[in-house]
Amino acid sequence: MSDLICRFAPSPNGFLHLGHAYSALMNARFSRDHDGLLLLRIENIDRERSKPRFEQALREDLAWLGLDWPRPERRQSDFFGAYRTILDGLVGRGLAYPCFCTRGAIAAGIADKPDWPRDPDGSPLYSGSCRELSPRRRAERLAAGEKFTLRLDMARALAEVAAPLSYREFFEGETAQAMTARPDLWGDVVIGRRDVPASYHLACVHDDFAQGITDVLRGLDLEPATGLHVLLQKLFGYPTPDYRHHRLVLDAEGKKLAKSKSSIPLRELRASGVTARRVKDELSERMDVRW
Repeated sequence: MSDLICRFAPSPNGFLHLGHAYSALMNARFSRDHDGLLLLRIENIDRERSKPRFEQALREDLAWLGLDWPRPERRQSDFFGAYRTILDGLVGRGLAYPCFCTRGAIAAGIADKPDWPRDPDGSPLYSGSCRELSPRRRAERLAAGEKFTLRLDMARALAEVAAPLSYREFFEGETAQAMTARPDLWGDVVIGRRDVPASYHLACVHDDFAQGITDVLRGLDLEPATGLHVLLQKLFGYPTPDYRHHRLVLDAEGKKLAKSKSSIPLRELRASGVTARRVKDELSERMDVRW
């Protein structure tokens, strides 16, 4: 077996659909073709939306597709202590600060500013008002028990790392493309949520390091996040994996499949008599790939 390690990392906040199947199968094919290892990671930091029944269902769906992986899987909810230590380190270095602003307050603050810049996910960039709080005022608000997120001070973070930041991107091929990371597009991004000591970005970066991930295969919708992840890797002293962002499975309207849009779950297809072979054949035809 080679030293190559990749991972499929779904969130158990709904049932898997064809888009997830495609990503999982792409990871499985890549690891098989390179005599590597495929890991399953359960990204369940969202304690409100993540449910045990979805977690069990995704294991069943992946097994139905013919996938196998080492047990036990890494579950992010088991590592909140590690995430907290990392966040505390960033705060201690002056690279993260508490933000007391709610999403509603941020949105209200730019309601009359239609040209306000937005991050790659479409959310308005944070103005930095809490970054400018005096130490005394910040301490008073913390002592009062106000809820807060932790935001990365992007300007200070960029000043700590060598620029430009770069990484290797392969997309669905075998030819590397040298990419320049643009973490600045995210502004002072949230890296610690109000309810848990992590954000998707922080937990993902730390878990990839902890699991020795060498190649990240994930949907093209996550490609813009790579620049931010590369920055966090540099700040933490972690190696940067190779990235391979794949096309998305689209619906009849040309839109990305999503749990929130009630895209047909794999388990529903299975219950209706559809075989795993048929699912693979359909994806092979639609996406022009071979398993």
